[in-house]
Amino acid sequence: MSTQKTQLDRRLSAFHLWGIAVGLVISGEYFGWSYGWATAGTLGFLGATTFVAIMYTAFIFSFTELTCAIPHAGGPFAYADRALGRVGGTLTGLATLVEFIFAPPAIALAIGAYLNVQFPGIPPKAAATGAYLLFMILNIVGVHIAATFELFVTIAAIIELLVFMAVVAPSFSWAHFMLDGWGSAPHFGIVAMGGMFAAIPFAIWFFLAIEGVAMAAEEARDPRRAIPLAYTAGVLTLVALAFGVMVFAGGSGDWKALANLNDPLPQAMKRVVGPHSPWLSMLVWLGLFGLVASLHGIIMGFARQIFALARGGILPGFLGTLHPRFHTPHRATMAGSLIGIIAIYADDLVSIGGQPLTATLVTLSVFGALTMYGMSMISLFVLRWREPQMERSYKAPFYPVLPAIALAGAAICFFAVSYYNFILFLFYVLSVFIVIVACNITKIFNKLSVMK
Repeated sequence: MSTQKTQLDRRLSAFHLWGIAVGLVISGEYFGWSYGWATAGTLGFLGATTFVAIMYTAFIFSFTELTCAIPHAGGPFAYADRALGRVGGTLTGLATLVEFIFAPPAIALAIGAYLNVQFPGIPPKAAATGAYLLFMILNIVGVHIAATFELFVTIAAIIELLVFMAVVAPSFSWAHFMLDGWGSAPHFGIVAMGGMFAAIPFAIWFFLAIEGVAMAAEEARDPRRAIPLAYTAGVLTLVALAFGVMVFAGGSGDWKALANLNDPLPQAMKRVVGPHSPWLSMLVWLGLFGLVASLHGIIMGFARQIFALARGGILPGFLGTLHPRFHTPHRATMAGSLIGIIAIYADDLVSIGGQPLTATLVTLSVFGALTMYGMSMISLFVLRWREPQMERSYKAPFYPVLPAIALAGAAICFFAVSYYNFILFLFYVLSVFIVIVACNITKIFNKLSVMK
């Protein structure tokens, strides 16, 4: 029987948690979102982003209540397990794991592609694998070191986004932003609304994974004080950056030239300052910090989720132990990283629903996130009703209105993403179902072994 420590060290401040909250997401401000312009135009995507921003703001202000009341490394798994029982907890935990397992390979591939542009002799997949291994090791070495590094790269990425907005501001024009603003739709109507719904996954990419702070709650020095500060500051920071980047990029010139690019910010800046400007060089190099911050932060998040699911008996128990020296979930970190590295090398081999695996990974992450958002809000309502005396150092403001907005928004987004990615929806549901069945079969065999 293992005697290894199973409690995480409490060393993180509110500033660290803010860095994790923003860092988990900030790569979404650098790439991926501009595909929403190709789908809905600038005005249609602005509408989709506004809707998603309202949903995320309502969700975070509500979700914070759960995180403060139950500061557990499992985050949503722990909340749903307490409110909805083991089946609800398992579904929520696995949905969270889908979100955090499948987003990093897409980010790692973007890092690999970026480094390949700068250093053509380095194969993109090799660079992506190297990034995975580097941040896997950094996460294992210690949470304080990992969180401090995350804070540093997050601040650098934010500064670079502010520099981008300042540099392109002189060329900004609302006429540029609004020209053909509904894309292929002739006017605001059914066609435009369809484009807005189709663009929802790209709007979600602006905010995806901010809730990962919940999985570091067990490592906060004072979670009941630090978590509300980190979440509030984090979601406000991301909302401001998302709208700022989108509006300034779209108003700097012909937005259609940026709509299908993985690097919209450098291209927008290039037409303002020229291809040889030092400002452009700084953006290209420091833009890597945004990708690094998200990859590193999400590795931290999935490691805690795997650790919590193993500690809760959902996943194999050996994943729920900590490193004897560093007190970090080293086996969970390595297991999740291995899945991500396999996905990197499957990029050219697998296509689901007629799209490349990178796009598939992003969409699967969105399915997992939206499932978790809905289950978490249901858990909040159930716990308020069933356990009114539970200690709640923070309560969701305007209850039950904000949680209801978050729940309705998640449901609408889930329907929209499922409608436009139906084959992936079926794949997601089938995969989660198979894992739940496999977990239950494993538990039955374990019980039979103990009885013998």
